Amino acid sequence: MKTDVTYPSAGLRLAGHLYTPDSEAGGPRPAIVVGHPGSGVKEQAAGLYAGRLAEQGFIALAFDAAYQGESEGTPRGLEDPAHRVEDVKAAVSFLSTRADVDPGRIGALGLCASGGYVLSAAAGDHRIKAVGTVSAVDIARQFRLGADGTQDPSVIQRMLNVAADARNAEARGEGVQRFQLFPDTAEQARALGGQHGLEGFEYYRTDRARHPRSAKSFTWSSVDRMVSFDAFRFVDLIAPRPLLMIVGSASVTSWMAVEAFQSARSPKELHWIDGASHVDLYDKEQYVGPAAAKLTDFFGTHLANPE
Repeated sequence: MKTDVTYPSAGLRLAGHLYTPDSEAGGPRPAIVVGHPGSGVKEQAAGLYAGRLAEQGFIALAFDAAYQGESEGTPRGLEDPAHRVEDVKAAVSFLSTRADVDPGRIGALGLCASGGYVLSAAAGDHRIKAVGTVSAVDIARQFRLGADGTQDPSVIQRMLNVAADARNAEARGEGVQRFQLFPDTAEQARALGGQHGLEGFEYYRTDRARHPRSAKSFTWSSVDRMVSFDAFRFVDLIAPRPLLMIVGSASVTSWMAVEAFQSARSPKELHWIDGASHVDLYDKEQYVGPAAAKLTDFFGTHLANPE
């Protein structure tokens, strides 16, 4: 069952979908916070994974980040890593107050950019008892270095110059300055971002998965916030709580998950889905199915009833 919910995060109301199992439970259940990819909304990949987890007996909360989707916050399209981390913690707080949730058995799952955000949140929040990621990236590394890690350093310097000018323009009263996230055509997406860029375009801009509330642009003031963030800085603090990172073997972003995994301490597992690209793991059943099964086993083991 899916229920609309709202709850506060640093002064803003966030909108979520709470997925609950259809079967009756003998007591409070384990619960999992599910964060969406950058520019995504709860109705897309996050909702898909939350629904799968609910089918396996978990309570799962997919939510829209502040400033995006149905959640509060202006300017719209702001991507603020500090607030995104706080959003994860706020979701844990919301779940912990529910009578049907065992507050001692709450986990977190992050997809794409939220994979980095849940690592950062869990490092400092011991209420998160188990951490899973799918196609995890650190949004700062992606902007600084590119999806494949080979971006010319001059690119981010040029973006920061524009971001600085945008802040000045806003100070002069010229309104919020934004940049478009996706090109206008598939051909442009491939030319700019290769196969990875094309797959992102197909997911967000075609009938495959587009949603009217997914972010079409970010504010330029997001850029300097993102580049000075480091999702992996304190990943070692997650231990001794368990960490599972799921990555597609054909993903150009996999180097980021590997880097995070290498910095983490045990117990940890890096699980590869053969043949999957970064975006394949958002919605393609031949890859989502095995990933969801792995997550079910992981959270089932580590959020089990205490003896």
